[in-house]
Amino acid sequence: MPPGGLSVRYICNFQGSSEPIFLSLFFHRSLDTTRALHPIEAAYYHQPHLKCRQDYGHQILAVMLAYNRMIFNYATFLYDKSKSKIQLVQDIADELPTAPTLSYFLCDSWYTSVDIMESFIKKGFYTIGALRTNRILYPKGIRSKTSEIAQTIKPSDTSLVTVGGREFYIWRYEGKLNGITNAVVLLSYPKNAFGQKQALRMFISTNVDLSTQDILDIYVSRWPIEVFFRSRKSKLRLDTYQIRSQKGIDRYWIIMSLTNYLCCICKGGYCSFEEGCQYLSQLLADEHLEQLYKLSKSCSSFETFSQATPRCFRHF
Repeated sequence: MPPGGLSVRYICNFQGSSEPIFLSLFFHRSLDTTRALHPIEAAYYHQPHLKCRQDYGHQILAVMLAYNRMIFNYATFLYDKSKSKIQLVQDIADELPTAPTLSYFLCDSWYTSVDIMESFIKKGFYTIGALRTNRILYPKGIRSKTSEIAQTIKPSDTSLVTVGGREFYIWRYEGKLNGITNAVVLLSYPKNAFGQKQALRMFISTNVDLSTQDILDIYVSRWPIEVFFRSRKSKLRLDTYQIRSQKGIDRYWIIMSLTNYLCCICKGGYCSFEEGCQYLSQLLADEHLEQLYKLSKSCSSFETFSQATPRCFRHF
């Protein structure tokens, strides 16, 4: 069973809970700075969203599941440009099992397209994500650009919402978008930057029953999932693998996902990856010491002990 199947099975043990399931996608770039005679396969130049220059290397798509503060790596894919990112995300949605409980797909503005949201709703996942500020809305049935709407909003038209310790003025719209029959769209300004064009942010929820506070709180819950890459870089060397073949790299990522799952459940119940990694490292160190102790008792001299030590730890 692949790592994703293990994660779903583990989560299904908690179906009695009313907590929703969250699924998020993250593209990560793993740079190849070498210029060897045999370069790493499937490396390309990629344009980062927030950079003016291109990076050379792999783009990794990680699919993450979160449930009741438990976070798992559902799957990891190598993006090879054989299809668009939109189509790749749609394929992932098509392959998902039907959501066993209330579930949400969380994403940034690159993936709040009509086609993607429809693919996820077919599997029982509502979408909550960032939205580009060039969308068309229909307040009171009138076709309007969001940039025009933003210019007419007054603080008295908004509600003041606290998210992550910061306050925001939020204007709420519920209704039609192009290609979407009904959804909630939120226009957001930081309290100290109301009306500033560069400060405007937009969010969408295809679950119209959620309150404004709930939509923003759920969207912010993406942050603990994003920490996945930071911890895998430091513990599993996500950025420094030296495998050359694409098949080998795919296998490495499968092993990484399984390691992530093992670390999260190794103590009998769920724990964070960092906690589980520390626990297993200590367990392995204790086994080393125990083997050394047993070996020292069985050896008649230090010379025989030193000769036997490499053979004893060959499997570690």
